[in-house]
Amino acid sequence: MKLFKGWFGEKKTAFNMWVSLNSNIYHRFHDVIILTNNGTTQIDHILISEYGIFIVETKNLQGWIFGSEKNAKWTQTLAGNKYPFQNPLRQTYRQKKVLAEFLNISDSMIYDVVFFVGDCKLKTEMPSNVLVSGLGRYIKRFKSIILSKLEVDKITEQIHRYKQESNLSTKDHIRSLRERHNSTTVCPRCGYGLIKRLSKNGRNAGSEFLGCSNFPKCRFAKSK
Repeated sequence: MKLFKGWFGEKKTAFNMWVSLNSNIYHRFHDVIILTNNGTTQIDHILISEYGIFIVETKNLQGWIFGSEKNAKWTQTLAGNKYPFQNPLRQTYRQKKVLAEFLNISDSMIYDVVFFVGDCKLKTEMPSNVLVSGLGRYIKRFKSIILSKLEVDKITEQIHRYKQESNLSTKDHIRSLRERHNSTTVCPRCGYGLIKRLSKNGRNAGSEFLGCSNFPKCRFAKSK
């Protein structure tokens, strides 16, 4: 059921982009799985244009959504029950870094968007790139040309060729994701090393945990 909901959300988002964005301007790719030295990264949607590259993470959820940019977990409240899920902005952070390295470009040319397609309502203030509607309208707000037509064609061809040649599947990605999050040596968010740290404040003061060596740019942490 969860995989079907994800598939349906991705198809709904793809249709939204198809009807709202000119395909001659925005070259679209869906379900791109990129192999890295730290597992795989799956990007729901990639748009390539002279105005930049856009990655869209789709969430098909219902109910009320609570969270903030800095929270490790967000919360879905539905029928009186609360369900935590990973902050999708952390997902797009990794996707952005991986895609920039894959294309050998600056990540400043890549814009990330989180798009909720289910019948849900954001109950806390969210960054402007977290949306429940108006995906095409939001993307068309970016009007400064930062890529030449030649660069757009080159990047489009690179991803198209990779999609044709890659044999990675969603099952491969799920297995890689599980292995990455179980790692005690590599940060699953950004790929930097995990190091031992000591909690200095709060009720866990004095206890050890594993933190990303890329802190403060990456604030991933897990208990030992």
